[in-house]
Amino acid sequence: MNAVANLADERLLIEAAQHDPSRFAELYESNFSRIYAFVARRAGTREEAEDITAEVFHQALRNLGRFQWRGVPFAAWLLRIAANTLADRWQRAANHPEVQDDGMHEPGSDAELERRAMLFQLVDRLPADQRLVVVRRFVEQKSVREIAQELNRTEGAVKQLQFRALETLRTTVRDNHE
Repeated sequence: MNAVANLADERLLIEAAQHDPSRFAELYESNFSRIYAFVARRAGTREEAEDITAEVFHQALRNLGRFQWRGVPFAAWLLRIAANTLADRWQRAANHPEVQDDGMHEPGSDAELERRAMLFQLVDRLPADQRLVVVRRFVEQKSVREIAQELNRTEGAVKQLQFRALETLRTTVRDNHE
């Protein structure tokens, strides 16, 4: 019941912020720690994590009017923005390594950036339901049960979608390296 009440409160807060952007500060405060932690685990430096987190909230505020409530915590939308922002940065860094000056010059980091950029591109090519499961499972770090509830499917169906997606990714990566 408490989670339902929190979602209802969050929905009201989102609607208020959509009408009055100054109310976005409450959404920022309640979600900052989670988004920063998510980004910091994936960013190369603290400064980069701070920049990306700021960019995530800037994009969220700019696009808040287009946000549609679907009964899912607001943090899920923010995490998707964060994942996309990280993917864009990794892809830019892989495509323009000479421009890199973000402290990520440790041995192997260029190869790691390229690998991640390629992986995000491959995930983008998956069928929509498989892509959604992969993003929810590995980017947003949701459990199979949470994904099943969100998609109104059985846990077995979600596991099957995950399995098919991972098999497709493995095959594609193997074929690209042969």
